[in-house]
Parts: sequence; C-alpha cells; structure tokens
Amino acid sequence: MSTAVDDELWSAIGDPTRRTMIDLLLADGPGTATSLSRRMPVTRQAVAKHLAVLDRVGLIHGEPAGRERHYQVDEAQLARAVAQLSAVGATWDARLRRIKRIAEAIERDRHHDDGD
Repeated sequence: MSTAVDDELWSAIGDPTRRTMIDLLLADGPGTATSLSRRMPVTRQAVAKHLAVLDRVGLIHGEPAGRERHYQVDEAQLARAVAQLSAVGATWDARLRRIKRIAEAIERDRHHDDGD
C-alpha cells in the first residue's frame, strides 16, 4: 500500500462537510444525496457536489439506483488515506523531535556561555 501523499485526496478529505458525509456513510451504510442532505446543514445540491468530489478521488463510489445514486465508502481507499495520515504524522513527529533537540542544545549553549 502506497503512503505517498496524494494532494487531491487530502484536498477532498480536508473539507469538514465531506468528512461528516464520510462519517454518515460509514455509520449508516449507503446513502443518496437526498438522504444525506436531510442530515446535513447544506442543500441537496451542495451535498451532490461534495459527493462528486469524494467519488472522483475514490473515497466513495456511487451506484445508480433509479433517479438517484447510492454512495458508499470505499474502505480500501479510506485505509490508504489513513496510512498516508499516519506516515505524515510520523514524519512530523520526527521533525519535532529534531527541533526539540536543537532548541535544547541552544539552551544548553546559552547557559554554558552565561556561566563562563
């Protein structure tokens, strides 16, 4: 599984409305723009646009069902997003540890210089 950061994926998932929609689909199973709009503080048209973004990056997939599409979360793509987030988190943890060591070294040098 690739953990290279996919900017389009993270742009899509970065929106709080889209994250809420993913949460609803995970909790309740497949849904339509209409069913999701009943539970969201945005219009059905806005929900449909958000669903299109999520579908384009593969986080959800829509299947035709009469006049609507039933959307569900693609668990493999969601797992890929989680792996990317974990990798980014680990990278930043390492950066912060290095920054802390540098700051501690500067502080030690400052105290050492003050004592001379």
